[in-house]
Amino acid sequence: MKSASRVSISFWVNPAEFEQIAKLQRSTTCRSLSEYIRKLLLAKPVVVKYRSESADQYLEEMIVLKNELNAIGNHFYQAVKRLHTLDTTGEMRSWLTLYESTHQALIRKIEEIKERLNQIYELWSSK
Repeated sequence: MKSASRVSISFWVNPAEFEQIAKLQRSTTCRSLSEYIRKLLLAKPVVVKYRSESADQYLEEMIVLKNELNAIGNHFYQAVKRLHTLDTTGEMRSWLTLYESTHQALIRKIEEIKERLNQIYELWSSK
């Protein structure tokens, strides 16, 4: 009798049990349901992911702020690049107007980031 490198084991669960098992598996670092069940059956350690809701919310907000800063930075870069090609005083005035509005947007966004970071610091330092 030849031995196979893998042997399949099958068993039945009802839909509610399957959902419960799948939910538990998703909260671990196991990439598949079979990996999760194999570790449980063989009494091997299963690493459970810990998600901090406040950290997740913080990351979401920081991603939005980062994207906004990138957009402002790109706009500013384009304005400076354009400055190097200007020939007339009228073009210079237009560029200065654009520069000032972009500069003010950047200052406001930096202040918003500082304020939000202070709020998060206060929240986490009080725990």
